[in-house]
Amino acid sequence: MIKGSNVALAALSEDVGSVIVGLGWGSPTGEGDADVSVLLLDADGKVRSDTDFYFYNNPVAADGSVQLLGKTPTEDGSEDRISFDLTAVPADVHRIVVAASRYGGACFGELQDVRLSLADGTGEDLLRFAIDDADSVSAIIFGELYRRAEEWKFRAVGQGYASGLAGLATDFGVDIEDDAAAVEAAAGETALEAESGSGTAVTGEQDSEATGDPAHQTAPAPNPAAGPAAAGAAPEPLTAVPSPRRPAEDGEPPKRVARPRTAKKKVTLPKVARKSLAENESWREARLFPVSALKSDRDRETRATSVLLSVMAQVPEFGRRLTAAFGAPAGRMETFTEVSLPHGDSPRRPDGVIRVERAGKLWTALVETKTNGNALRTEQVQAYMDIAARRGYEAVITLSNDVALEGSPLVDVKIDKRRKHKVALRHLSWAEVAHQAQMLIRHEGVGNAAHAWLLQELLHYLQHENSGCHGFQNMGPAWVPVRNGIDDETLCQGDPRALEVVESWERLVRQVCLGLGGELGQKVLPVQRAKRGTDPGARRTLLAERLCAEGRLEAELRIEGTPGVLAVTADLRTGRLRTSLAIPAPEQGYPLSWAKRLVRTLAEAPADLHIETLVEGETGGPRGTLERLRPEPADLLPKDGVGITGFRLTLLKGMGSSRGNAETGFIRSVDDAVHRFYTTVAVHLDRPAPRRTPSREATPTG
Repeated sequence: MIKGSNVALAALSEDVGSVIVGLGWGSPTGEGDADVSVLLLDADGKVRSDTDFYFYNNPVAADGSVQLLGKTPTEDGSEDRISFDLTAVPADVHRIVVAASRYGGACFGELQDVRLSLADGTGEDLLRFAIDDADSVSAIIFGELYRRAEEWKFRAVGQGYASGLAGLATDFGVDIEDDAAAVEAAAGETALEAESGSGTAVTGEQDSEATGDPAHQTAPAPNPAAGPAAAGAAPEPLTAVPSPRRPAEDGEPPKRVARPRTAKKKVTLPKVARKSLAENESWREARLFPVSALKSDRDRETRATSVLLSVMAQVPEFGRRLTAAFGAPAGRMETFTEVSLPHGDSPRRPDGVIRVERAGKLWTALVETKTNGNALRTEQVQAYMDIAARRGYEAVITLSNDVALEGSPLVDVKIDKRRKHKVALRHLSWAEVAHQAQMLIRHEGVGNAAHAWLLQELLHYLQHENSGCHGFQNMGPAWVPVRNGIDDETLCQGDPRALEVVESWERLVRQVCLGLGGELGQKVLPVQRAKRGTDPGARRTLLAERLCAEGRLEAELRIEGTPGVLAVTADLRTGRLRTSLAIPAPEQGYPLSWAKRLVRTLAEAPADLHIETLVEGETGGPRGTLERLRPEPADLLPKDGVGITGFRLTLLKGMGSSRGNAETGFIRSVDDAVHRFYTTVAVHLDRPAPRRTPSREATPTG
């Protein structure tokens, strides 16, 4: 389509009761983005109320007529999609304006391939409209859907606003939030632009059917104060005069109205908790999801499933994060529990069902939940896979304290490859659920305070000792025999129990990464050395052989923003945990300056931190504890003047003896050791410089 043209939707497709509008753009730098917005207008070209303005803080209409589906990555940028159920649009809504805006002073001229597409209810593309003259505007009306003789039509508009989202929204009657001075300032700026004849928005051709009809014009009437330049323009420019505001009555405070901000405002948890109003420490805050009444495993599974699925449906950001990795589309999500599905002589009742609707199509997943360390049952999961295949469902999601590993499934199910409809079997750990909730409410933020509060209540529930949702907590039945075999030197090469311990170790490492990453708001990933091969089974077999020969379990973690790789070694022979980090020597300066600067940087680190100098062509250089090196940093310098390549920082810790989750347990001690090293040592180190070339030695794996 070209700017100003229009078309009847019924002429394009028979299925136009619901449509999907996509707004897309590319960025040369890979960082450009914009926010979409939708306005429902009455016969006068104004919103009926501020609730008719849909954007990132108001993404869904209560009647389902409008739903912002979020961003989908494309080859050169992203595309925002909006679902419209035209059958649900109220009768007094005559036009639906679709727009987008940039924030932070950015303009659309910095983006490439700015475009609009429209698809019908089946997902088939119907039209496309490219905007080539975005230039310096910070907001654009891409197009509009409007009624004409009881039928819906689409008009390609492509008009820009130099005054941004606030100017666009004001033109259509949306009140502006903030103090009165900010409102007047915004009004003064737009009025000044109008007086200068510069017009903040310029329309294309108008629909010939709508000419002269105020309900169908693409712009409000021009402002007489705009002067001859504006009055004589053809076609008529869309002026940026703010809508009239009722003056305050005597004694009435200034009216505060809702401002559409051009920069996203996310809600996160405060870093410092508010002072409690409790009379004493025995008082407990009321919680949305109580845990005190949970008595049995069945109660825990039922409660945990219902709590999680309800929060997923009510907090779109959270639900989308958990299901996107399973192939679910971005759309309206509903969740269910206590569902009965036929299967042979007796019906099956999965713990939950997730359904996502997009463009009239449904994506469905069955959910099987386990808590308190209970294992998934193969027969149960197999039955759900069969039901899903027969009914055309897309996935079966298992949820437990265990952590899935590549090439090592938690349950062994048979997939009927003869069926045309394939069902995916996916696993989710409770630790990953908690990680995603932490990332949103503590670091990235969610759309509003209610969503943040819901996620906080969910996180409190998951972390409560009575919920049974604590993640990986047991090293398994092979742990004690393997440790005993290492102690008395009777563990033989090829013992299958060693492989079981290696798999449990890998699960533990992945869970430690999730926990630390959630606290820091940064990526924490296990690293697999390329020299160990890419096949996970072969790699674990090699590690099991080393465990039998050397009695050690080893892992490496890459923490975003930390120089080097954090190495973790559990020596089962000595019962000690070693956490260490090797940092490269600076490219400039003198070795003595390096040593002094390092000791100063680690002023707050533990006194028992070991520092070792790494030298060229040698197994190791001078070393000592931080306590001894503080008065004499020069002791880190090699006596023979050999070149220094870096320094290795190491903390040692006693290893827990039990396999489970007791205070002295092995799992707890590994988690504590990693957290202690990061919070007392790594956090003080300088952030690494950008890497010029990808490493050939280590590749992070998620």
